[in-house]
Amino acid sequence: MMLTLRALAALLDYPTPELQIHIGEVRSALHSEAVLPAAVLRRLEPLLQSFETEDLLDVQAAYSALFDQSRSLSLHLFEHVHGDGRERGQAMIDLGEEYIARGFLIERQELPDFLPLFLEFLSCQPPAEIRDWLGQPAHVLTVLEQRLAERDSPYAAIFQGLLEIAAVQPDPEAVAELQDRIRHKERKSVDQEWEEAPVDFSAPIQEGGATGVIARLKAARDAISSVRKG
Repeated sequence: MMLTLRALAALLDYPTPELQIHIGEVRSALHSEAVLPAAVLRRLEPLLQSFETEDLLDVQAAYSALFDQSRSLSLHLFEHVHGDGRERGQAMIDLGEEYIARGFLIERQELPDFLPLFLEFLSCQPPAEIRDWLGQPAHVLTVLEQRLAERDSPYAAIFQGLLEIAAVQPDPEAVAELQDRIRHKERKSVDQEWEEAPVDFSAPIQEGGATGVIARLKAARDAISSVRKG
């Protein structure tokens, strides 16, 4: 189970040149341990193949469009459990203390609830504890799987695999509540986006500078060209 969890953690993390080079080893690890059902392994194959057949920048852009630009698909577990509530900070502290107590040191600049990091931590635990830990946020994993499947994203297979490992049925009420909360946030976000900002005719026009639309297009182009490294 250790190799499977680490392989899924690697696939769910930001795509890097290293991962692209070693994607064959990731596939081998998933198949050699045979922890996941054959149906899940087949469903993971398009994601694995994307690393072999697509330009890395395209894979990175697709990842960022999913997980970096949408709170509803955040890979931070407590984002879905606690939102912006004060409980989130304490939950983060508690999880970090669990890591330390079990000798797991965070050697990267990520919050403890970042799912790939959480999976790396679980890969060091006994199987029974792995299932218990994964079972606790099963409703979050279920909703993420559903929302990714709605987008026809191959990343949905990772969450199906995690639910198979957890071997629990998520609470239907918890799933429905989280879906409702996410839909409410999305509607609120759209409403805010469509609110008209006051027009300021006194704003100076800088000679030689890009206009608003052109500046935004240039910023978007530059962002894609200099997509962050994992």
